[in-house]
Amino acid sequence: MAKITYIEHGGKEHVVEVANGLTVMEGARDNGIPGIEADCGGACACSTCHVYVHPDWFDRLPEVEAMEEDMLDFAFQPDPKRSRLTCQLKVTDALDGLVVQMPEKQI
Repeated sequence: MAKITYIEHGGKEHVVEVANGLTVMEGARDNGIPGIEADCGGACACSTCHVYVHPDWFDRLPEVEAMEEDMLDFAFQPDPKRSRLTCQLKVTDALDGLVVQMPEKQI
């Protein structure tokens, strides 16, 4: 289980425990956290679970794969370094303490 901090665009923080094997997107969805819409349900077919990853986590996450990179092109104000799709981040103990911030809106 990993404790993940989701920060809304306005600054409100939500710290939740997410079970290993789920995705960061599922953790937000299951805990009613606003700002992650996940329209495609986690199929990496949209960009509505886009977040900005805290700089401390850049090098600790798995590499962005081609399909995620393509979908990030459709996200609202993507940041080449910080943007990730939460449906592509599988929760493990190694993600304990992860901090992500939602953009102003999802497209």
